[in-house]
Amino acid sequence: MTSKSFKKYKDTQKACEAIDALYAQSVDHLCKQFSLFSEGKIPKKKVRAFYPRIRISTKSATRKDIRRSYGFVPKPGTYEVTLTRPDIFKTYYHEQIRLLLKNHDVPVEIGLSDIPIPIHFALGEEFHLENDLSVEQIAALPELFDQPDLSIMDDEVSNGTYTLKEGAPEPLALFSAPRVDVSLMRLRHYTATNSAHFQNYVIFTNYQFYIDEFVKLGENLMSKKGDADGYSAFVEPGNKITYDKNSKNSPRDEEGFLLARLPQMPAYHLKRPDGSGITMVNIGVGPSNAKTITDHIAVLRPHAWLMLGHCAGLRNSQNMGDYVLAHGYIREDNVLYKDLHPSIPIPPLAEIQLALEQSVSEVTGLQGYELKNIMRTGTVATVDDRNWEFRPLVRQNRRLSQSRAIALDMESGTIAANGFRFRVPYGTLLCVSDKPLHGQLKLPGMADTFYRQRVDQHLQVGLRTMALLREIGPVKLHSRKLRSFNEVAFQ
Repeated sequence: MTSKSFKKYKDTQKACEAIDALYAQSVDHLCKQFSLFSEGKIPKKKVRAFYPRIRISTKSATRKDIRRSYGFVPKPGTYEVTLTRPDIFKTYYHEQIRLLLKNHDVPVEIGLSDIPIPIHFALGEEFHLENDLSVEQIAALPELFDQPDLSIMDDEVSNGTYTLKEGAPEPLALFSAPRVDVSLMRLRHYTATNSAHFQNYVIFTNYQFYIDEFVKLGENLMSKKGDADGYSAFVEPGNKITYDKNSKNSPRDEEGFLLARLPQMPAYHLKRPDGSGITMVNIGVGPSNAKTITDHIAVLRPHAWLMLGHCAGLRNSQNMGDYVLAHGYIREDNVLYKDLHPSIPIPPLAEIQLALEQSVSEVTGLQGYELKNIMRTGTVATVDDRNWEFRPLVRQNRRLSQSRAIALDMESGTIAANGFRFRVPYGTLLCVSDKPLHGQLKLPGMADTFYRQRVDQHLQVGLRTMALLREIGPVKLHSRKLRSFNEVAFQ
């Protein structure tokens, strides 16, 4: 199981098959030994199995298409990364390897790494150690099986703080296999849906009203009266799956597992067979949740994520229900400052901005200059204090006024910044729900009425934006604007 021999491949499919085989071999070994252990048969020595690794060595950094932002190494040398869960990343791995072979015309090498697979990750998202082992067995587990090691799960490559040891290969991807695995497990914990259900186009919201409308849409599309429009299934927390009733080949609906309560950040997935559907997550209120969920979804390498939510309008000329298209951010969330300092600008991405503006136009029927009646483009301030209105007016207004900010919320800047940090295309479209600086506070009756009146249109704008981004495609969406000086090859 610890063989370090690597085989060379110039065929993408065969390289992917080798990864599948090595991973399956490692996981099968761990699972079989764990099964014996759970039956009381104690292994005589520590049970270990290892992640597959891909490596490429090239004397040239040329590439076939300089417009692409990924698929090539930045300079001659040796690059490698550990790999995991080919069942989830099969299409992703295939595309990254295809581009490496195309750009550098040298083989990739596939073999076992020296990084052990923790038993928790091998057993997968459905297994709960506490439910299936005795107290004595849980205590003995670390001596017999590898445990997760946080020292190899950091984000130094993403943050640009990675220090290469002398003679060591350079990183080929942003995330190592253990870092990916821990995020896949936490996605199940936070969203109550398995990571395999997540789609490549993700919408974040901070209100349940949006989720309610998304659920209605999903159920309608999957019903016999609905038009699935290319979607094949709708997944809800608990892995409850409703399949398209108009497809002859659809399997039976699945009830999933029983939920005692909704998870912290429930996720819903309108799936397409190729993964180009839409995932929607209710992240709740605050930048901490926003960072937490994007830290984990980022390992799935989505093609775009958007924030759809409500905000405080800062200009008296704004009306309740107006839209705010963010083109810049004041970041006072205080959760990302150690990873991405607030002084670093988060640029607007042209493809996302244009798609959002076009969607607002299509859904509202307003065009050109008329759009200014209901939408403003400008800077959004993101803060970590929900009661920011209680600060003294001088403190409160000065920085917001100097920045020319037009809106304030608690999540958008964090989501955009983590998109920038993890090279995931991002965008923000908010809806003005109150104007505290101008005497219009968010109060119970007024707020509830407003939310229900505006949510459906706002959600339709978000869904239309995702459809437009899907048409643009990942090659154009993954902008070079998101890539650093010595960027990893994998998207």
